[in-house]
Amino acid sequence: MTKIVKLGLASILSAGALYAGTYNVDKSHSTVGFKVKHMMISNVSGKFDDFTGSFEYDEKTKKLKSLNGVIKVSSINTANKKRDAHLKESDFFAAKKYPQIKFNLDKIEDDKAYGKLTMRGVTKDVVLDVEVNGTIKDPWGNTRTGLVLEGKVNRIDYGIKYNSILEAGGVAVSEKVKLIVELEGILAK
Repeated sequence: MTKIVKLGLASILSAGALYAGTYNVDKSHSTVGFKVKHMMISNVSGKFDDFTGSFEYDEKTKKLKSLNGVIKVSSINTANKKRDAHLKESDFFAAKKYPQIKFNLDKIEDDKAYGKLTMRGVTKDVVLDVEVNGTIKDPWGNTRTGLVLEGKVNRIDYGIKYNSILEAGGVAVSEKVKLIVELEGILAK
């Protein structure tokens, strides 16, 4: 009887492994981006060009199980070298002192991702909208899945306080920053 129970448990665990897997983020098909209001009338968009990450996705349940990512702050790119240099300085990210931004997923509930975001040595709980786009087999036989995370954070919470008051009222840079993370992962073999 014990052998039958063990065999049954092994079968269940093996079947689960067929559906769940760890995916490594494919940087060439992923974007870690952001938008922030400038002068209260327009947006400045940017991204980070250097990042790594992995996530676990269960195809059977269509659920994201885990997600971890690391961004190199020095790779910030807003298509303006002078602005990018300023963003790396102590007024904003202090890239030399705090070279990485990290995200770790705690849980998924419905279409919300709850996790911890660390910037400038400060870790805060964040809630992001999550959309998982399913899986496919690519022409080379790899299994891929895609997902999108979006949400807002207050940069002041992370010690990014630089700003200037405008003569007409308002501020040069909004405190709210919209995050737009589009990830494509390849199933690890």
